[in-house]
Amino acid sequence: QVQLVESGGGLVQPGGSLRLSCVGSGSDFSIYDMSWYRQAPGKQRELVAAIPSGGITHYANSVKARFTISRDNAKNTVYLQMNSLKPEDTAVYYCNAADLATMRHYWGQGTQVTVSS
Repeated sequence: QVQLVESGGGLVQPGGSLRLSCVGSGSDFSIYDMSWYRQAPGKQRELVAAIPSGGITHYANSVKARFTISRDNAKNTVYLQMNSLKPEDTAVYYCNAADLATMRHYWGQGTQVTVSS
């Protein structure tokens, strides 16, 4: 089992940047496939970016070339670097850890990102 805590959200102007962090505790972080999801008001939660434990990163089309997901297993942390932010990126961003051996998913509490002038 892993506990996840996100940070780094806030208010930013269009075109600005933010870096989200998600720190995991309680388990071997390296075994998890890590992802970032987001949920805007009135919309379903959607996958933003994923970084498997040993595989290739994946991005939603809407964020390709603007967002970068990375992980540091030594620090039990996954990051989401967000550049060229747009108002439509406004959402609560959630960190997800997936244990493919047990098919269990773990979620953080979310961090609010607001892109507005």
